[in-house]
Amino acid sequence: MVGVMISSKMGDALPFVIMVIMEGCTIGLTILAKTAMSGGMSPFVFVVYTNALSTLFLFPFSFFFHRHERVEQSLFTFPLFLRFCFLGFTGVALSQNLAFLGLNYSSPIVVCAMGLLIPSFSFFLSIFLRKTELKWRRSSFQSKVIGSLISMVGAFLVAFYKGPFVRNDSSSSFSKLYHKQHLFVFYSTPDHWLLGCFLLAASFLCVSVWNIIQLGTMKEYPQLQVMKVACFYSFAGTIQSAIFSFILLRDDFDAWKLHFNMDLLLILFTAIFGSVVRSSVQICFGRKRGPFYVPLFQPFRIFWACFFGITFFANSLHYGSVIGTVICGMGYYTVMWGQTKQDQKPINDVEKSDSSDEKVPLLLQQDDDQVV
Repeated sequence: MVGVMISSKMGDALPFVIMVIMEGCTIGLTILAKTAMSGGMSPFVFVVYTNALSTLFLFPFSFFFHRHERVEQSLFTFPLFLRFCFLGFTGVALSQNLAFLGLNYSSPIVVCAMGLLIPSFSFFLSIFLRKTELKWRRSSFQSKVIGSLISMVGAFLVAFYKGPFVRNDSSSSFSKLYHKQHLFVFYSTPDHWLLGCFLLAASFLCVSVWNIIQLGTMKEYPQLQVMKVACFYSFAGTIQSAIFSFILLRDDFDAWKLHFNMDLLLILFTAIFGSVVRSSVQICFGRKRGPFYVPLFQPFRIFWACFFGITFFANSLHYGSVIGTVICGMGYYTVMWGQTKQDQKPINDVEKSDSSDEKVPLLLQQDDDQVV
């Protein structure tokens, strides 16, 4: 009996620990991406190479992941082709290019803050598209409105108020060591901070649109195998990103050159982690624990961003950014609580929001993941 109880507790704790570690890995890769771009790597080139490798990894992995499932829906139809193109455009070409460019102008803690706006953006989009009715008397609706406003306040605080450094350069022996060895060049807040904040906000607005498209796709084609769909829209997004990047960097062919250094390893690790590791873990836990289990761990990125910033990178973390991001996290959980409460209502009393907003998508985003 005791052994069963211990086994049950370990079974509950293990997914929690794995998800917390996954969020830490996401922030770690985001910091390394910031370091690479501070060292001269183009964010547009980074997006193309990581998604090209992601597609290559996803293609064989998708067959392995769905090896026990029967194929009941053809992927080679014109309506699905158009959906893949829209998914690739919003979820890869547009959102990731905006995200990495915004990261280049800001810092990982800002990525955390703006990423927490996704449920709020989705909620507002669902109202704009008339997929959610304005039922002000419902506590679930009120929670989502209040949570969205709280998140917006936190985002504006991050954008317009930095405040003093949490840890300055004079107190950081780690920072001096890294500067001396040239291991890291991400050590201070960059110029164009406000532009970076708005680019990241626009990126995650695109992610919200991408969520709506993919939820509609899975609703209309419920027999689709999600990893194969992720492979196809990743390929579409890679082609679109490559065309955009070649036009933008047509006079800078050196930007496409890769060397056997940390930048190449970063691209490889980001592609493997985003396309295979994180996606499969999130899909498995989402199926076993419910649609709200995975999103509940996103605010843990605040802890990891603060931990890495304080420990390793002086002159990179402001009190204003931390406070604003924590406020965004409070709003995030308030919105998610409202959505959870809404979904617990009886079927005949549920608000009209089938594909509207904050439910975890079945085709999980490759960040950040990608950035965050």
